[in-house]
Amino acid sequence: MAAKCSIRPTTMSASDAVDNIILLADSYKVTHHLQYPPDTTYIYSYFESRGGKFEKTLFFGLQYILKHWLSGPVVTLEKIAEAKSVFQEHLGQNVFNEEGWKYIVEKHGGHLPLQIKAVPEGTLVPYKNVLFTVENTDPKCFWLTNYVETLLVQTWYPMTVATNSFYQKKLLSEYLSETADNSDCLMYQLHDFGYRGVSSVESAGIGGAAHLVNFHGTDTVAALMMVRKFYGCRMAGVSIPAAEHSTITTWGKHKEKEAFQNMLDRIPNGAISIVSDSYDVYNACEEIWGKALKDCVVERGKRDGRVVIRPDSGKPEDVIIKILEILDKQFGAKENSKGFRVLPSYVRIIQGDGISYESLPKILERMKEKGWSTENIVFGSGGALLQRLDRDTQKCAFKCSSAVIGGEMVDVFKEPITDPGKKSKRGRLCLLRQSGTYVTKEECPRGDSNGDAASMEDVLVTVFENGKLVKDYGFDEVRERADQECRAECRTQNHKKKL
Repeated sequence: MAAKCSIRPTTMSASDAVDNIILLADSYKVTHHLQYPPDTTYIYSYFESRGGKFEKTLFFGLQYILKHWLSGPVVTLEKIAEAKSVFQEHLGQNVFNEEGWKYIVEKHGGHLPLQIKAVPEGTLVPYKNVLFTVENTDPKCFWLTNYVETLLVQTWYPMTVATNSFYQKKLLSEYLSETADNSDCLMYQLHDFGYRGVSSVESAGIGGAAHLVNFHGTDTVAALMMVRKFYGCRMAGVSIPAAEHSTITTWGKHKEKEAFQNMLDRIPNGAISIVSDSYDVYNACEEIWGKALKDCVVERGKRDGRVVIRPDSGKPEDVIIKILEILDKQFGAKENSKGFRVLPSYVRIIQGDGISYESLPKILERMKEKGWSTENIVFGSGGALLQRLDRDTQKCAFKCSSAVIGGEMVDVFKEPITDPGKKSKRGRLCLLRQSGTYVTKEECPRGDSNGDAASMEDVLVTVFENGKLVKDYGFDEVRERADQECRAECRTQNHKKKL
């Protein structure tokens, strides 16, 4: 069977091209309704992080998928006809479940007969625990539970970005605690520079929103609109006017001072960021910022303004220390109550090149060793924040664990001898809070997710039922929950250090 391209291309966005819930699945899903045992009526599946880079996962992003793709009458006769045609050509035979999809239109008005339970967004859960479950609510739609796997598993992306961002926040919080008088600047310490470095505008919006769970700084405008539309927050992030290399280098090498001066003049108030490594960052800091424009920088500070100097090349931990020493010489630094040096509030550094979870501690530790407080600097991260990760970063997986076949509930699991790490859970699941951590209980009775732990409440909350979102999280609520998790993690870390 050969692929054929004989239709005239049309102009449409990527989201328009796949605006059909039936087509939002891997090809092999199309025949799975034929493969389950006879008399199957219910399929129950779950999603988890089986392990990975971080020992805990910050759950976020399912609500976007539920609102954008699954809520409302998403199945129509027109979409069924389109899918039938697509799969007939794609698979080369008539194996499409037209009857099943039409049943959803006729019986449920196009709403998906599913129940989804999930961990509250913003919750930090150790890996190897259930994060959400999916089950059909109509026995004739047993095949639907795992049909939506492809789409729901994409929760891995916002969840993993949120986790990556969370652990960098934890790291920054620890260094601020050790080297600064307070942590007032923490929410602005890691700025999202990732818009251009991701695979699509949608990825930028989803990933950028996940970062904003932990921080308030971003240049990814798509993230602001994503949060506004799907989490009800009018303005989730902030930024400041900033230069790029072209707005400096077009003035020419010998007019770098004039380029800097122009920005100071054209944007006379507030904080501004100016990239200063176009030619010689050390000369820029010592001769231009530290001498020629020093009075302008100081005067700006008197108006509660700030100049943020951005190096953008070289080995970060070396470059930053040298710049700090130059700025100390030119502007003077004072010692805080913890014995670390702090530049005047009107001058700071932003390092946006080479920043990742792996590089951040090297920079922060070098600054600490050299007697510099973490509050002197903020960081920007792009590809390492939003793109340099995948589903295996946290080993995310969606597996069936229970089914009703011939009226009998049966446990379902896999246990491959070639990879014990892929052993799946069995039975109906609930997530319990025990001794300050989370534990997944397997084989919970149907209709009683707490099982024999009646005194313990299942953390999983019903968020979607029969085509309707039944739990709508506001972004402030998600942020507050995640912030509490970060504080708790830092307290635990401090306690371990004292032991």
